[in-house]
Amino acid sequence: MERMETTIDRVLLVDDQPIVGEAVRRMIATQGACEFRSLQDPSKALEVAAEFRPTVILQDIEMPGANGLDLVERYRAADATREVPVIMLTGKEDPAVKADAFARGASDYLVKLPHPVELVARIRHHSRGYRMQLERNAAFDALRESEAHMKAEIQRAASYVQSLLDQPMAAAGEGDVAADWRFVPCESLGGDVFGYHWIDARRLALYVIDVSGHGVGPALMGVSAMNLLRSGSLEIDQVVDPTRVLAALNAAFPMSRHDGMYFTIWYGVYDRETRELAWAGGGHPPSFLLRDGGLRRLESTSYMIGISEEYEAPTERLTLAKGDRLYLFSDGVFEIHQAEGGIWGLDELERCVAAAPASGTLDAVVTETARVMRAGRGLPEADSTGAGGVRESWDDDFSLIEFRFH
Repeated sequence: MERMETTIDRVLLVDDQPIVGEAVRRMIATQGACEFRSLQDPSKALEVAAEFRPTVILQDIEMPGANGLDLVERYRAADATREVPVIMLTGKEDPAVKADAFARGASDYLVKLPHPVELVARIRHHSRGYRMQLERNAAFDALRESEAHMKAEIQRAASYVQSLLDQPMAAAGEGDVAADWRFVPCESLGGDVFGYHWIDARRLALYVIDVSGHGVGPALMGVSAMNLLRSGSLEIDQVVDPTRVLAALNAAFPMSRHDGMYFTIWYGVYDRETRELAWAGGGHPPSFLLRDGGLRRLESTSYMIGISEEYEAPTERLTLAKGDRLYLFSDGVFEIHQAEGGIWGLDELERCVAAAPASGTLDAVVTETARVMRAGRGLPEADSTGAGGVRESWDDDFSLIEFRFH
């Protein structure tokens, strides 16, 4: 139904007797701001109503060639009058007819001609309720339009963020690294970004960032942090030192200059000549290192980026072996509400990664977390489609990155 903007009552009387029309006109003339139209031909009732847009229809029942009760049903079937209050204005009090009128969609019932005070009061009551309903509907329509626009903007932002992520990487030979990932932005878009790039011929930077909050703002902040790591703005002796990288990020992104936002990060540097992995973490979940069926957590070494001027994140080091696998992820991968209550959690993610087939760990985690998420929401399990065709929407961005060391 097309919404009407009006602040006055509009009364349409459908009655075949002109004398009734004049009497009603005089009765409601005392109402003040009101538009009144009287119609004697019931066959034109819907046409006139669609053009006049009444806030109340006064409808006679007994008319030559027409029945007012039938007209009520036609009003309720038409878009222009579906919600307009209809007051039956008839010459007799008949409980059965009254019940029939209400059953067909009438809003009220008066025996004509009522006292002017009562008629005006009923018109004002129903008209006010209808106008308030129109206002609510218009507000809801505006809200839905705004939400649709916002959702479209978030989807564009999510596509933009995903387009910036590094492509999966194949290993070329001994000492090289293969990388693959799964990324599913949540409906409200979190602040996840991640990446990897060769700093020079021997050293690979690898990282995952999660900005606090949801929406375009956190996403853009994540992209800004990622661009700083990629841009070459940091000296090479900084980029290869995780402690100095996190300190530089902390100086560049203080909460006071970024609308109270902060972020967590896990940042590592792999040297393919020495096979050493150096890393530091700022409040981020640990990474998982898998070796010969065993799993080790590589924990963060400091707190979140941006919340304090003084910042230090010690660098940890270990030597990687051929066949090792490293998994970086955001908290959206494991902070999933379960059907029985509580959060699925980091321990369950560890068990899932450790038990998954080496050749399909990413897809196994996507499938299992989708199952847990859907169960927590009371949704059927069968709709999970796995990686590449995921139709799920996690509560937070889902970022899972796999590195294989050859």
